[in-house]
Amino acid sequence: MADSIFSKIIRGEIPCLKVYEDEKVFSFLDINPIAPGHTLVIPKEPAETLDQLSDESAAALGKILPLLCRAVMKATGTRQYNILQNNGKGAHQAVAHVHFHIIPKPNSTEGLGIQWPTRPLPQEQGQEILAKIRDAIAGTVI
Repeated sequence: MADSIFSKIIRGEIPCLKVYEDEKVFSFLDINPIAPGHTLVIPKEPAETLDQLSDESAAALGKILPLLCRAVMKATGTRQYNILQNNGKGAHQAVAHVHFHIIPKPNSTEGLGIQWPTRPLPQEQGQEILAKIRDAIAGTVI
């Protein structure tokens, strides 16, 4: 994995407004926020996408995300928010390092706007993908 801007932030080579840090996780305010309080949460482990991240780092992120969400909501006075995490350029990932966005949604015009183009899932297609996902899980040691 190439050295990313996030790796440089973790090492202190690029300044940031640090929100939180422990052995596995680093969090800071986004410098181009969608809404006030927009916070990034990243693992210290260099991994481009979530599926490439170790279970240990993933667990550390999962443990701290709720605490950081509560802190951001309290600080901003908002009750609604989005958690956004993209994997790969085609999925709108801008920095090749796993990162979660905590984005407060203070009102209908601020925060993240999403279009969700849904379509019905045909039963046969659903059963086929379900079997493949279950097979993939069964082949994994948890």
